[in-house]
Amino acid sequence: MNTDLYQTVTDKIIAALEAGALPWQFPWNREPGGATPANLSTGRAYRGINTLLLNLAAMSEGYCRNRWLTYQQARSLGAHVRRGETGTPIVFFKLLEVESARRSCTANHAPAAKIVPLLRSFTVFNADQVDNLPPALAAPISAPDWNPVEEAERLLAHSEAIIRHGGDQAFYRPSDDVIQLPARSAFPKAEGYYGVALHELTHWTAHSSRCNRPMQGRQHLTAYAFEELIAEMGAAFLCGHCGINAELQHAGYIGHWLQALRNDKRLVFTAASMAQKAADFVLSTAGATPYPQPAAMPCAA
Repeated sequence: MNTDLYQTVTDKIIAALEAGALPWQFPWNREPGGATPANLSTGRAYRGINTLLLNLAAMSEGYCRNRWLTYQQARSLGAHVRRGETGTPIVFFKLLEVESARRSCTANHAPAAKIVPLLRSFTVFNADQVDNLPPALAAPISAPDWNPVEEAERLLAHSEAIIRHGGDQAFYRPSDDVIQLPARSAFPKAEGYYGVALHELTHWTAHSSRCNRPMQGRQHLTAYAFEELIAEMGAAFLCGHCGINAELQHAGYIGHWLQALRNDKRLVFTAASMAQKAADFVLSTAGATPYPQPAAMPCAA
């Protein structure tokens, strides 16, 4: 069956937004890094659009841990997926080199190579769906030796972004490359302050000296609305790293996002990819990554 994966994934995101669930936010606040969906076998964090898909599945099914593995990975660990369990489809991108039908202009007329993006789907299972896991993997994840709010503070400090406090608005101003935030005392909870700060820090990554993400609209979405979608996702990824509950900063854009998603099945893929790059940049400035990233991993990792 020829399934349109872009459309299938986009339909899931639309349904979640219509139901009031933000798939880029994390339903846990138990330990730093534990909220981010990761492969239980390799420890590798899932990224971009797969973060959204796995968060949706975890929230929908009420899984206790955001840890996943393939059927074969479970078997290799001496464990097994329980009979009757249904896996969660996620996607894998690969750049494939194919020979073009047209001849190149080289002297020997060798076929020209063409690079095309390939999108594939594969299935993972949550740790709650697997029996007989090794004790070290079945046990709750131990929390690292830092306070979640302290980790958010560390990311802000190591970014070396210019952050000023005062007034009653939060924004990033590209003209002088400054982040403006209300006073910390204006926030009832510390987590609220850091959520807003990380949202604006995601905007800050758009600068040409960082992620070089110029303001560009999509066919069905203004430049501002698209950048806000990226910032919402990027901040949520960073909040998940810090163990902080992410909160929606600009609810007024949801209607615009829904309309655009209905008309552009690739929109959420692009936004998630840009948000992941922004979060990666912030983490890199602090020498932080949620999990070790192996040099090479198989497709189902």
